[in-house]
Order: sequence, then C-alpha cells, then structure tokens
Amino acid sequence: MKAENKIKYLLQLADNALIIGHRLSEWCGHGPILEQDIALTNMSLDHLGQARSWYQYAAACFNELPHDIKQTFFASPALQSKLSTDKVITEDDLAFLRDAWDFKNLLLTEQLNKDWAYTMARAFYYDAFNQLNYAALCNSKDATIAAIAQKSLKEVNYHLRWSSEWIIRLGDGTEESKQRIQQALNDLWPFTGELFTAVATDAIAYEEAYGTPILAQQDAWMAKVSEVLSRATLAMPTATWMQQGGKEGRHTEHLGYILAELQFMQRAYPGMEW
Repeated sequence: MKAENKIKYLLQLADNALIIGHRLSEWCGHGPILEQDIALTNMSLDHLGQARSWYQYAAACFNELPHDIKQTFFASPALQSKLSTDKVITEDDLAFLRDAWDFKNLLLTEQLNKDWAYTMARAFYYDAFNQLNYAALCNSKDATIAAIAQKSLKEVNYHLRWSSEWIIRLGDGTEESKQRIQQALNDLWPFTGELFTAVATDAIAYEEAYGTPILAQQDAWMAKVSEVLSRATLAMPTATWMQQGGKEGRHTEHLGYILAELQFMQRAYPGMEW
C-alpha cells in the first residue's frame, strides 16, 4: 500500500507539470510580443522537464510492484494491454497511455488559456502554490523526491516572479487590462481550493514524510496572493464555493481535448520512438 501511494503521489506532481506545461506551450508563436512568447515557451519546457523526472521515478517504482497489483493499478485499456505482456512501464507510457480518469492533476492546470489575462491568472495561482510545495519537498525523506525538487526549485522561483510581475503589470495598467485580469482572477478562483484539499494520497505521503503538509501552506499562499494583488491594485476574489476532484481522476472536459492532442502520435503509432 505504501509503494502504491507513493506512485499516486508522484503522478500528481508529474501530471500537474505535464498539463500546465502543455497549456503554456499552446502560446508558442502566439505571444503578445516575441520576448514573452519565448519566455512562456521556455517555462513550458521547464514544466515538461519536471514532469519527465517525476514520471521516470514513478515508472521505476511501479515496475517494482507485484504482478497482481500492477494489473489493477490503472484503468486505462492501453496500459492494461501492455501490462498483460509483462513489459516494463516507461515514463512515456505514463504520459501517453493513460486516459483522463487515471490523471491526478489539479483542475486549475487544465483550464483554457482564453486570453493573456486568464493565462497569467492561472499561472500565478499555480506558481504561488508550486513554489511552496517544491520548497517543502526539498526536505522530503525520499532522497529522489528531494533531489528532483531541489533541481527544479530555481525554475519554479523564476516562474512565480515572472507571473507575479505580469499580474502587477496588468492590474496597474490600463482600465481594460485591469478589468480583464480581475475577471480572470475571479473566474479561476474556485479552482484554487483544490490546491489545499488533502486527499488520502496527500495524507499518507505526509505521514510517511515524503510528501508535504499542503494544508499548512495555505496561509503562506494566501499571503503571497494578497501581497501581489495589493501591489497590482486588484481585489481579492470573494467566492467561497470550490471545485475539486482532479486529484482523484474527476476532470473537466478540457483534459480530454488536451490528451487527444498530446497523445495522438503514440496512440496512432504505438511504441514509436524519435
């Protein structure tokens, strides 16, 4: 059970990085100016690199499980088919052969780009959480988790600084930019509650000292969000009802469209390699 839970926890981290990275990559060639287009594309690659590290470790842990547990771990037919042949699972299998119900990413990460304001609001909410989470993971009892977090933290710190500056720039800019970023922040706010919703996987990870106490990070996250919004002359959203379910495989329709694009090549040509 402990080994199974660690894999689920690693998949949460990996799926968050993969899906937010994919969303940011959709801006490649469409950014408002060349400099920001390149910056956003580079950050999407940062997330992809983090996802790859988490998937590699998750795959290594999964391949050590007993055969009978492997057979029931995932619900996705493509993975079940590969497992029936006793082949080892790779990082690519975890990214490209799982269906939406096996993904554990936060609902926030899969929300539409819509426009620059929505992209910045989503990035800022996630980056503020991610920075706290990775900083805490640097102290994980699991040496591999701690090493991945330490390697990634410099990138995560930059992501938060960049998205924070854009929130301030839009909020303290023109009347239109202020209205649009405020609307984006308000609309995405109901997806932030899940950041600090501890499901069973989180609780066990914390008890076993390889995960983080996400509930204890909420005050620091709120303080950071409040600070940046105050500097941007923006109002804190007031909605109290929160969306949840992503960590347990219940997603919005948006994830299906992401996976249809992300997984097409591997599904159309099984086992292909570059």
